[in-house]
Amino acid sequence: MSEEILINITPMESRVALVENGVLQEVHVERTQRRGIVGNIYKGKVVRVLPGMQAAFVDVGLERAAFIHASEISTREGNAAETISTLVQEGQSLVVQVTKDPIGTKGARLTTHLSVPSRYLVYMPRTSHVGISLKIEDEAERERLKKTVADCIAAEGIQETGGFILRTAADGARAEDILADIRYLRRLWDQISAQMQTVNAPTLIYDDLTLALRTLRDLVNPRIEKIRIDSRETFQKALGFVAELMPEVSDRLEHYPGERPIFDLYGVEDEIQKALERKVLLKSGGYLIIDPTEAMTTIDVNTGAFVGHRTLEETIFKTNLEAATAIARQLRLRNLGGIIIIDFIDMEDEDHQRQVLRMLEKQLERDHAKTNIIGITELGLVQMTRKRTRESLEQVLCEPCSHCQGRGNLKTPETVCYEIFREILREARAYQAEGYLVLANQRVVDRLLDEESGNVADLEIFIGRTMKFQVESMYSQEQYDVVLL
Repeated sequence: MSEEILINITPMESRVALVENGVLQEVHVERTQRRGIVGNIYKGKVVRVLPGMQAAFVDVGLERAAFIHASEISTREGNAAETISTLVQEGQSLVVQVTKDPIGTKGARLTTHLSVPSRYLVYMPRTSHVGISLKIEDEAERERLKKTVADCIAAEGIQETGGFILRTAADGARAEDILADIRYLRRLWDQISAQMQTVNAPTLIYDDLTLALRTLRDLVNPRIEKIRIDSRETFQKALGFVAELMPEVSDRLEHYPGERPIFDLYGVEDEIQKALERKVLLKSGGYLIIDPTEAMTTIDVNTGAFVGHRTLEETIFKTNLEAATAIARQLRLRNLGGIIIIDFIDMEDEDHQRQVLRMLEKQLERDHAKTNIIGITELGLVQMTRKRTRESLEQVLCEPCSHCQGRGNLKTPETVCYEIFREILREARAYQAEGYLVLANQRVVDRLLDEESGNVADLEIFIGRTMKFQVESMYSQEQYDVVLL
């Protein structure tokens, strides 16, 4: 399987596309004026302690105060049962790291369990634990990596406490690569430590890498054949970054100088547009309906035009298998997180159910975000979760519709006409007027003058006054005004 990473840079934004066998699997967007802050370390000030929620609000210099739970505050004694009031006081300075970006109306989420990542390792200065990614399953490799880290720490003569987590990328890594990572992380932590002592709250102490460099650190694996960057400046920065942290990747970096935009070349722009639509077409003729809500995301699977060749059960099974693959891709592409409920088409055969679940699990193995399939409910719905750290693609690129306020539908012209009639009746009872002027959208006025003309005439007789209508081109279908004449 060939994989490529495309990096598109403009002064306004950076975009990254992960393409597998010519098909877009992930897209990441970072606006220059609204960069993500996950991983950033701040010296903040506690502004409010909430004993009832076992949490506190911390001012780290953002638009909204950030939120930290008592369980995310480390103590020297390691006593997890301590209350928030004994852990922090208002006005106190606190060094914290962002674990979740501000999303919607919620402020950023924080922790004091600091960690700094490199290519193969995550350094945790406040623990002494050495852990290994669960995705590295081979027991012999896990033991080798653990021993390698211990040997490197001993060789460096590191005395003070500090723990490491070996990332999935460390699978098969050489001892000298891991040693280089440890040295890089030590240098970085020394810089952060020095700032922690000298700066005043609220201040940014450590700014995580830009999207382009973060991509090189987190997404590059042996399957990635090419990393194409369309900015000469970013390409030079990337060369310097990989020379220090991951020299074996240097020959895979490529500057793309073409006239045609790099995302157009691979059809990425069209795929991004499709990823914002509610309906996803399957090759068989079936389709998915994806509805993100505040509480969860629901995904409905339908056979659509697919009629199959054998039995109905076989048709349903084939559609569900195809849907499982498509759903795994859509979760990555749209960066959907939190609770996800999937309504596959009902299957009578339990073996078919197991195969569809296995297919979903297999496709989710390549997902960089942590996923957890809980199982099938009594109603036949698949429950799963996907770790949410950054805004979804829709939240980054879109805003709620100004006409329907995010409902996804509009009142019909007929409904608006009857609202206008009721408003006029209220006005007629409350005020004396010679007549009424109704300002409304074109479709509403057309209906008032056509299908509702009989009702208009009856209402004029009933209230003893005339009504005039005027089209307001800037009004949405639901907007109207009734003016006394």
